Amino acid sequence: MKKIIIAIDGYSACGKSTTARQVASRLGYGYIDTGAMYRATALYFHQHYVHLTNPIAIAKALEDISITFHYNEKLHRNETYLNGLNVEDEIRKMYISDIVSEVSAVPEVRKEMTMLQRKMGKKRGVVMDGRDIGTNVYPDAELKIFMVADMHIRAARRQQELLERKQVVDLDEIIENLAKRDHLDTTRTEGPLSKAEDAYVVDTSFITLEEQTDYILGLATSKIVNSYMAEQLNQDPF
Repeated sequence: MKKIIIAIDGYSACGKSTTARQVASRLGYGYIDTGAMYRATALYFHQHYVHLTNPIAIAKALEDISITFHYNEKLHRNETYLNGLNVEDEIRKMYISDIVSEVSAVPEVRKEMTMLQRKMGKKRGVVMDGRDIGTNVYPDAELKIFMVADMHIRAARRQQELLERKQVVDLDEIIENLAKRDHLDTTRTEGPLSKAEDAYVVDTSFITLEEQTDYILGLATSKIVNSYMAEQLNQDPF
């Protein structure tokens, strides 16, 4: 059966990553958290004092950055490695959330990450979530999802995620951070957050993880079957 690319875009804390992981697991597909790639890059820039106005330093940093994902059997999750070191917990901290959108807006960073993401999805059979997957990274993705949710619900979810990582952050601070990121993500020149014309909008405000996962799986199954049928029809019967 022909494999497809599923692109899940949307705002922060709408449930993109959790849903994408579930969908990938159910389909036996690979999962690529592009947001983690930008967070890891932001962490490297922070640790090495790379200024966003210094193109030479940015180019050198991008040459020195290696980002990989490894599955943690004990925690049942993919974890992000930066130059061989596990940075999964560090990149989820608020100080990274405060700078990641600005780092992501740098054209050189965006181009490098887009190139890596395209390589990762070259064989298809992946679920990729981010901001510009369906519009920029894989505009030919067979299934595109755009997730939205109420701001206060998004903030509460992010606060819970942080608590689970033993980080206590005031809800107002999280709302301010999300609003700032929304603005930066939607107004940047390179790869802005926007809905692809053929994307299905999924509002996750009042539905469960299981409901949104099942909905996307239904769409994916339909796309996979249609792709298979089209492939069969195009084959030379002789």
